[in-house]
Amino acid sequence: MLWHELTIHTTEEAQEMISNLLYEAGAGGVSIEESGTLNKVRDTRYGELYDQPLNDIPEGEAIIKGYYSDTVSMEAIIEELAPRVEELREFGIDPGKALISWTTVDEDEWAHAWKQYFKPLRVSERLTIKPTWEEYTPESPEEKIIELDPGMAFGTGTHPTTALCLRALEKNISGGEEVIDVGTGSGILAVGAMLLGAKSVLALDLDPVAVTSAQENVALNKLQHAITVKESDLLTLLGGAGVADTAAGDMWPSARPGHTLGENALPADAEQEAEGNLGVTLPVQIVVANILAEIIVLFTEDVYRALKPGGIYITSGIYKDKEGLVAQALTASGFDIIEVSHEEDWVAFTAGKR
Repeated sequence: MLWHELTIHTTEEAQEMISNLLYEAGAGGVSIEESGTLNKVRDTRYGELYDQPLNDIPEGEAIIKGYYSDTVSMEAIIEELAPRVEELREFGIDPGKALISWTTVDEDEWAHAWKQYFKPLRVSERLTIKPTWEEYTPESPEEKIIELDPGMAFGTGTHPTTALCLRALEKNISGGEEVIDVGTGSGILAVGAMLLGAKSVLALDLDPVAVTSAQENVALNKLQHAITVKESDLLTLLGGAGVADTAAGDMWPSARPGHTLGENALPADAEQEAEGNLGVTLPVQIVVANILAEIIVLFTEDVYRALKPGGIYITSGIYKDKEGLVAQALTASGFDIIEVSHEEDWVAFTAGKR
């Protein structure tokens, strides 16, 4: 089968937003290639080796490719995408050169070729990500293996933001916690939380493709009994308007009609549903979210309500220039920032509910 391959030369900062734009324009798959320069400061504490540059992409830049059926008009796709990519500048996101081109390729050239580069990777003291098609033997009884098949729609879990979240979960899960994973994607953080000792996890995502992928990876790790995957966002779960409406300015006026929310209160129907088919009971001890900074700042108050007093919020997906924005939103919502972690140009926060 032939596919149209659309290529955008952009920045690492804009890669998440542009990937989303490609999917919204109908892409059947997206690949991201970041700079492979050795000038980057790399975390090698878990034995990662970087013995040669992986590519000649300038530092801070990225090449994103989207794949479209050969029956669609690429001229129309580019006409739709180009102004939306440029519009990112208005939101403080630099898309860089934003050069767009396309060609036609055979499916076998991209559908499976990437797998040869995805090898088992130790991301923390106790967690190793292993692609399902690779053989791997744990080095010790304490090492836990996350079996992962990301498919064409999600990353391999080796992005710095994923590693930052997994390490923060390792520090904060002592055993028996109930966890909510917001924007679960492939489900890797939900699986990691369970392997580290969580009691149960509710994994949420608005993308039905993500829900399917997460369910498949949960099954690969034989954790269906403890991880519940739902197509939802946190605000909808708590009885509010949902992220889409929140983004338009409807931020928790008082929840839905008939609900009165105190600072730590949850709508009655949210409590009832939590006791039913969500797999966790609200409020929970830990919330983790690896998503865009621009989205994170929209629901910090909702995360606060979803946590027990003393609960922990772990969040990443934050490019370095948005660190201050997220810190301000966390403290404004009542969180105490416990730890700020960095890897390459990415940031993760661990915050506590007072």
